[in-house]
Amino acid sequence: MTTRTPQPPPLPDDLEELLRRMRLPHIRRCAPEVIATARAQRWEPAEVLRVLFAEEVAGRERSSIATRQAAAGFPAGKTFEAWDPKLSSIPKPTQQALRTLEWIGRKENLVVCGPSGTGKTMFLEALGHAAVHAGRRVAWFTLESLGVLVRRHRADDTVTRAMTRILKADLVVVDDIGLLSVGPDAAEGLYRLVDAAYEKRSIAVSSNLHPSGFDEIMPKTLATATLDRLLHHAHLCATQGDSIRLAQATSGKGVTPLD
Repeated sequence: MTTRTPQPPPLPDDLEELLRRMRLPHIRRCAPEVIATARAQRWEPAEVLRVLFAEEVAGRERSSIATRQAAAGFPAGKTFEAWDPKLSSIPKPTQQALRTLEWIGRKENLVVCGPSGTGKTMFLEALGHAAVHAGRRVAWFTLESLGVLVRRHRADDTVTRAMTRILKADLVVVDDIGLLSVGPDAAEGLYRLVDAAYEKRSIAVSSNLHPSGFDEIMPKTLATATLDRLLHHAHLCATQGDSIRLAQATSGKGVTPLD
């Protein structure tokens, strides 16, 4: 027969209301259990305060991370926990240096280019999640979504204001450049973003094309101006090889076997 652990008594109503008014939700949540443990183990008052405030700090940090993750708009939730550095053609020392995120603090950019399926998007998303957990704000876009943003804000002439809001993020990611043809709105959006962020924020892009080929998908003059600003303070990583996804699929690792 399983014995249930007795629930600690709830906080007095006046203390509950006081914690609510002081906006200490995590202390309010854990206080009954902490108080019961402190009474049973005869903690010093200072220890009770330490545990309660540590819980509040940890709870607020978890909430902040969740808020920044939701605001970033990551595509798939891929983090470095699922990343195998051996499968990437990016040199391991380069991977390690980028994972320190020091380049974001220096307002430097990152360009990852190479064939489809070589881990570009996953690496950038993992870097984005790492940045969020390090207390930084991230914004994730595709080139298409940048074009939609430009069209939406051109109607009332607020494109510049929209770019300013985007650059509240410390890192802005633009994914999958070169997969589809680039319309004029998307080309304008990329240029405006890179120009506004120049030496102020970090931009990371993934592309099937080497940057030298951007003039194949957007007007040459705009491509030149964009690359001039994007690459001035940028780390350029070229991925190589066959598609990791295709290799996993053909080896039977892409799905869980059916019973």
